Amino acid sequence: MGILQNPKDCCDLLPLPDGAEREWARRAIALLQGDARRSADTHLIKPVFPDLQGIDIYLKDESTHPTGSLKHRLARSLILYGICNGHIGQNTTLVEASSGSTAVSEAYFARLLNLPFVAVMPRSTSMQKVKEIERFGGRCHFVEKSSEVYTAAQTIANEVSGHYLDQFTNAERATDWRGNNNIAESIFAQMEGEAHPVPEWVVMSAGTGGTSATIGRYIRYRNFATRLCVVDVENSAFYDSYCSGDRDKTCDQGSRIEGIGRPRVEPSFLPNVIDHMIRIPDVASFAAMQVLSDRIFRRVGGSTGTNFFGLCWVAAQMRKKGQTGSLVSVICDSGARYQDTYYNDEWLQSQGFELGPWIEAIENFLQGDDLILPTVS
Repeated sequence: MGILQNPKDCCDLLPLPDGAEREWARRAIALLQGDARRSADTHLIKPVFPDLQGIDIYLKDESTHPTGSLKHRLARSLILYGICNGHIGQNTTLVEASSGSTAVSEAYFARLLNLPFVAVMPRSTSMQKVKEIERFGGRCHFVEKSSEVYTAAQTIANEVSGHYLDQFTNAERATDWRGNNNIAESIFAQMEGEAHPVPEWVVMSAGTGGTSATIGRYIRYRNFATRLCVVDVENSAFYDSYCSGDRDKTCDQGSRIEGIGRPRVEPSFLPNVIDHMIRIPDVASFAAMQVLSDRIFRRVGGSTGTNFFGLCWVAAQMRKKGQTGSLVSVICDSGARYQDTYYNDEWLQSQGFELGPWIEAIENFLQGDDLILPTVS
């Protein structure tokens, strides 16, 4: 073997970097951790429904996060995931495809880190969410169809050399499903000491699929007897995919329940950790939203209505079998974001919704009757 005459011919001995980017990342992560310490946990409330006869209902109130929704957890996890993977630096523009709530939370964190933020969303997104994104310094880019958000977000990220946060792909991987203060760990910790501390069912709607994936994995990891029921809505590909096993299922129309239901099967949706799935008519979601709002004395959003109707349906099946136990679901966000739509009689009429029979059916069930569903037109 020959001896190198001049070591400089094969070595690139570059000077050590100044470490500015790593120092920025350390400061950014400290800011995110500070937010987590202040706001990661939320109340687990227990509305009283005495006529359910031994079936206790609990609701994890995620509307109390600083940005008002369940997506606060996800946004923090996605940005932390991007920083730790080296995709986000001190001058990176953050871009997201969203139906609103995730973008509101990401805009909050972008402002916390002094980073530009662009939200790509359907033009039908509620104006209240748009105003909140802009209040946090974010910019909104609108598309006509919900199926167009993915390509548009990636294109914008490429044009500005930014980072596409991609909640629909990264939701299930950005959150530590084994614990570390995720929503599942929090629920089960808060249930300790209750009459039925291990829930019979957790009922959860699917938007990205990330929350249901986290809950389903955590239940299995901790070896709980709890089962997971995922509730889907009209104009969503999730339920058909779950039933058929075909992940290529799509839906041409966008969901009317903001935050849940998707035109395609998102990568974060993990059907194998789900024990049961049902699809709920949108009119039932809006009716249940109003019933629950009256029972807890404040307005909740449409996705929470979907969750609550799912809880009622599961409770009805349990009551028929003479079973007792606890059921848990989530208050996803506040109804304050939907004053012009879900709580507007003219908007409901324009969509062809007649809530009266559904509200009556749910109220009768909560007062001890069977859950008898009106005919869906």
